[in-house]
Amino acid sequence: MNQNRSFLTGTLSTIVLALLKDNGEMYGYEICQKTRELTNEGIQLTEGAIYPTLHKLEKNGLIISKKMKVNGRTRKYYLINVSSKVEVDQQIHLLSRFTIHLKAILNPA
Repeated sequence: MNQNRSFLTGTLSTIVLALLKDNGEMYGYEICQKTRELTNEGIQLTEGAIYPTLHKLEKNGLIISKKMKVNGRTRKYYLINVSSKVEVDQQIHLLSRFTIHLKAILNPA
């Protein structure tokens, strides 16, 4: 997460929610890899950042987890809690609007 750490602190939960919304169920390492891929290595999440975020989102009821056996190993997959879909959509929308406003400040016409 290096130099982006301070920027990610307030947005990591929304990033995770957006990825889960778009990709369905994912496990932690997969979320890290997808973030790297989508940002062309611009955002590199660490396990030290992703797992506390996933646990917090699960504790708050926004996501749920399920364990599955894959190639003899147990993986914990996370997915959006259906009953929290409206709240998740609102959180993603708010961050999207915020980035539009921030872009207007950083790159005025």
